[in-house]
Amino acid sequence: MPALVLLGAQWGDEGKGKATDLLGGSVDYVVRYQGGNNAGHTVVVGDETYALHLLPSGILSPGCTPVIGNGVVVDPAVLLSELSGLEARGVDTSKLLLSGNAHLITSYHETLDKVAERFLGKRKIGTTGRGIGPTYADKINRVGVRVQDLFDESILFQKVEAALDHKNQMLAKLYNRRAIATEQVVEELLGYADQLRGYVVDTTLVLNDAVDAGKVVLFEGGQGTLLDVDHGTYPFVTSSNPTAGGACTGSGVGPTKISRVIGILKAYTTRVGAGPFPTELLDADGEALRRIGGERGVTTGRDRRCGWFDAVIARYATRVNGLTDFFLTKLDVLTGWESIPVCVAYEVDGRRVEELPYSQSDFHHAKPVYEYLPGWTEDISGAKTLGDLPKNAQAYVKALEEMSGAPISAIGVGPGRDETIEVNSFL
Repeated sequence: MPALVLLGAQWGDEGKGKATDLLGGSVDYVVRYQGGNNAGHTVVVGDETYALHLLPSGILSPGCTPVIGNGVVVDPAVLLSELSGLEARGVDTSKLLLSGNAHLITSYHETLDKVAERFLGKRKIGTTGRGIGPTYADKINRVGVRVQDLFDESILFQKVEAALDHKNQMLAKLYNRRAIATEQVVEELLGYADQLRGYVVDTTLVLNDAVDAGKVVLFEGGQGTLLDVDHGTYPFVTSSNPTAGGACTGSGVGPTKISRVIGILKAYTTRVGAGPFPTELLDADGEALRRIGGERGVTTGRDRRCGWFDAVIARYATRVNGLTDFFLTKLDVLTGWESIPVCVAYEVDGRRVEELPYSQSDFHHAKPVYEYLPGWTEDISGAKTLGDLPKNAQAYVKALEEMSGAPISAIGVGPGRDETIEVNSFL
């Protein structure tokens, strides 16, 4: 049975939550392998809509075990709040597993995130201010605090004290802020220990045993390929690796055990935050995509920037992730356009470029080269097979598949769990 990676093939917000939830009934484990509560998934189950920020989408599937892997950064207050919110709605959260090696977001990480972004002024990156970047920085600088440290007060105190030694100097001398007391942070963190203890296990061992036993394990990325710290539109990126390689480092399951890598593509393109966006629409079409598609960040509450489909980005995602399949979402949003532009290449300094420019400067100045595909007016939300779609919608899907470099195995035609056309099985 397969181990699958499911990730965003654009700038995030592609509909990974729906895709994960769709597979949830057939999957034994769903694993978040990177990011934190700066990402969000919206999942619609019947008449219920769930907004998930830190928890894997599989928590909504009764037979599935949700796992937060070692590559995730965890705000304990957010995690416990999200768990209690789901429990209040009748969702069983008792099967959640949390890696003891995951790093903790503390109050000082959030403080530093916000003051640093304000300090950048017009050069700001567009961070969510939730402490994600500073937590990953501490991890790399080897002054981070991990989940397992909650259960040893002496070690916890030493680690917080070491982390704050430098940070307090910076807060006071650079940002004119008061120093943060080690005792205050330690007391706050210790307050979460008993509430989290029952969830904490060696998730690497659990997941490898599950794969070896033939269980279906789905690795779920937050954000998207173009927000990857190594392969995205740096510096306008997240602080971790949502690309396929991150699934291995963020879970402790080796690459030889991964059998499918599924990229989630929106039928158009969106992004949140600052940074270059070649197909961005600052006109009535962009506003219509935003309104019809409900393009507002699940976690941030910010309006998403909207643009036409970018095949250059899709091809790039196929390449850096080794994608085997695409799940195309929100095709229904495009209903009503007489003609739909698709970006097939860029123009950079008078040159036609068909692959993502290596240079940050070139990408910043890239202008989209469009092909125009005929649109459709028919309601497609009830379509159950590819043949149920209008001819022009079928042609649009086929064109995107050919341009993107991997087969489209599923198509979202509405927000609901059952509003999906399955062309080829992922399992």
